[in-house]
Amino acid sequence: MIQSRYQARINALLASGQRKLLGIVGPPGSGKSTLAQEIQRLYPEQSIVVPMDGYHLANSELARLGKAERKGAEDTFDSAGFAALIQRLKTQPAGETIYAPEFRREIEEPIANAIPIQPENQLIIVEGNYLLLNTGHWAKLHNLLDETWYVDVDHALRESRLIHRHMQFGRSEAAATDWAHNTDGPNASLIEASKERADLIFSWD
Repeated sequence: MIQSRYQARINALLASGQRKLLGIVGPPGSGKSTLAQEIQRLYPEQSIVVPMDGYHLANSELARLGKAERKGAEDTFDSAGFAALIQRLKTQPAGETIYAPEFRREIEEPIANAIPIQPENQLIIVEGNYLLLNTGHWAKLHNLLDETWYVDVDHALRESRLIHRHMQFGRSEAAATDWAHNTDGPNASLIEASKERADLIFSWD
């Protein structure tokens, strides 16, 4: 359950009656997807979740680029495409549906046009790892999002969640642990270094 002080912050965002884009950012395993879904549950008529993970490059393209073993790093996403989507959502005209892709963990691939976003969706919950980076196309997001929350979590708990998640989707315990340490770990360090740019540090009580 989201604490009342955080809910009050969302209410203040929505008080203008204008569309607002709320960024939810954090390292892998921080619980940002859970937070985004909880906010959407609290505002079911007004909000929709738009995940950055839909802009993962396809596995075939990662293999072509020699980046398959680094999947999840900031250069394994179509950051330009994602920034363009957020710009479109900022200025969505009446009567136009915008479609966003969705990442499906069961197949480890993005699916195009899976999330329809309507002009009446007043709160767009943008969820992802790299919303606060100040390099490349990622740097455009800071000015497009009305507010960005960084989800802070204990490192040991975050790593435990990641290992469990990787095992759920088919990796052995050894492979899951290796991926959490050697792939997710460096990504988490990069993401954590950007948290000073957040408008709010969120923590689950």
